[in-house]
Amino acid sequence: MRRTQGGAILAQAAALAACLVLAPAAHAQLQPLQPPQQATAPITRGLTQTVDPLLRDTTTTIDRTLTRARMLAQRQLLRQHRDALDTDANDNVVVRGQVLALAPTPEALELARRAGFTVEPPHHLDTLGLDVVSLHAPPGVSTREAVDTLRRLDPSGSYDYDHLYAQGGAAEPTRGVAATPAPQAGTPWRVGLVDSGVDANHPALAGAQIQQWGCDDQPHPDLHGTAVASLLVGNGRHAHPGVHLFAADVYCGTPTGGNALDVAKALAWLVQQRVRVVNLSLVGPDNALLKRAVAAALGRGMVVVAAVGNDGPAAPPLFPAAYPRVIGVTAVDPRDRVLPEAGRGAQVDLAAVGAQVQAAAPGGGYRRMRGTSFAAPHVAALAAQALAARPEQDADALLDALSAHARDLGAPGPDPIYGRGLVPDTPDEQAATR
Repeated sequence: MRRTQGGAILAQAAALAACLVLAPAAHAQLQPLQPPQQATAPITRGLTQTVDPLLRDTTTTIDRTLTRARMLAQRQLLRQHRDALDTDANDNVVVRGQVLALAPTPEALELARRAGFTVEPPHHLDTLGLDVVSLHAPPGVSTREAVDTLRRLDPSGSYDYDHLYAQGGAAEPTRGVAATPAPQAGTPWRVGLVDSGVDANHPALAGAQIQQWGCDDQPHPDLHGTAVASLLVGNGRHAHPGVHLFAADVYCGTPTGGNALDVAKALAWLVQQRVRVVNLSLVGPDNALLKRAVAAALGRGMVVVAAVGNDGPAAPPLFPAAYPRVIGVTAVDPRDRVLPEAGRGAQVDLAAVGAQVQAAAPGGGYRRMRGTSFAAPHVAALAAQALAARPEQDADALLDALSAHARDLGAPGPDPIYGRGLVPDTPDEQAATR
């Protein structure tokens, strides 16, 4: 089964974490100590003093490994595919030699041709009101030089790189996945997904209607996309009957997968399908096309939910979560503690559980997943359910409704760590939001 290069590196990072976890005092193997008898309290205190530092060190190492996973994945991807990939001025990975022009004038395109650029036929993203033209740099011209040249030739135009957007999170080490009850009956919902490929035949998706787009209709099932899909339509092991999932694969198992142009095309398709809530568990830099595409989708009534990323609390904001009116989601563990690798800042709107998350894996299996990628679909599913009951809500009203039922964590009120709070998790709590 084919997987994206980035996914492979994320898996390697998780494997390293697994080795750490399997240490004698490993994080996943330790169980909470029972309240000690008075006679054994000194022994227990001594044991705790010995174990706790090791536990903290192991946990810190795991968190650092997961935090670096996206950057390590992109660097290795770049090394392996120098012929197809390049970097921008900030070392973000981009499609080599490709420049995206937003609604260029005929005069600007003629100037580009004279400068040696190859001009592709335009991409008409009619549902978003956008026209995009891909320009390919002349031989021997770097992607950075190409962008600078076009901006100099047409100062009033809009030219940007075709940035790559990475999947966030990884599988956690586990010896098994616990049984989970099937979701309770209720109103089904419609929800969109922009991610890697989905294993539509997985038992966790049985009962859901799945409509797929991308990759010339050739399936490329992937762990990340399948896991997120199973959380959008149900609880990771069981789908809510009648849920309609619109899944766009923007990776297709290729080195240039997850590029800005394909993400914009996917959003245009989802608008065409009248999908109101879309989950993007993808992260990357600011990009002119992606920014315009997200704004256009929001302007047409779409609610965009996005993971804030796992680059750590000191990292700059990642996109699309940091765009205005996008609902940015961070992740907490089952004890309501924010994941140390989760991004922080004004882009954080809500929190959801994103560690030890049971989710589907291609081929019929299940894995425990970790990262903001797997918290975001929980919020997106709640948003889709809320819209199914009250379709007149827009993105702002929906965020207010979800926030009203969120449990405040951290400092009182909205904060850069948990946003407006932790969204409901149990069926009874979820019912209160509808």
